Amino acid sequence: MCNKINFDECDVILELGPGTGVFTHELLKRAKADTKIILLELNEEFYKLLQSTFNDPRIEILLRSADEIQEVLDERNIPQVDAILSSLPLTVIPKEIKTKIVSSSFNALKENGTYVQYQYSLNAKKLLKSFFGKLDIGFVPVNVPPAFVYTAKKKS
Repeated sequence: MCNKINFDECDVILELGPGTGVFTHELLKRAKADTKIILLELNEEFYKLLQSTFNDPRIEILLRSADEIQEVLDERNIPQVDAILSSLPLTVIPKEIKTKIVSSSFNALKENGTYVQYQYSLNAKKLLKSFFGKLDIGFVPVNVPPAFVYTAKKKS
């Protein structure tokens, strides 16, 4: 999930749906000492778990929905982010909301910013392609269940 992100050039990373923080640990390992990492988690139990797990000044954990990306960035005076890592289950999110999330993600990224989406199916391909155009799709067979990793760069 994190191999496609150029951490040397990341000042701000947004993680959508971090859940238990599996990828958050990796973000912290690879991110620069001054990189800001914002986690948006909607599930209150996961939010509490994340708060008790991570005590790093680079991380800000918010109990917020991923469809509030623009509001979250505006509140922090962050014009755009360098990378977005998403584990959101797009397949089960209503169409209007997931479209807003992907659109907001695209708009929140800097030019050449990286978007990484983890999914258990190829159902999100059409939606992601409609915003990002070119997608790289990787397959992780050792994951149970096997998973797909979509990666895209923001191009004007």
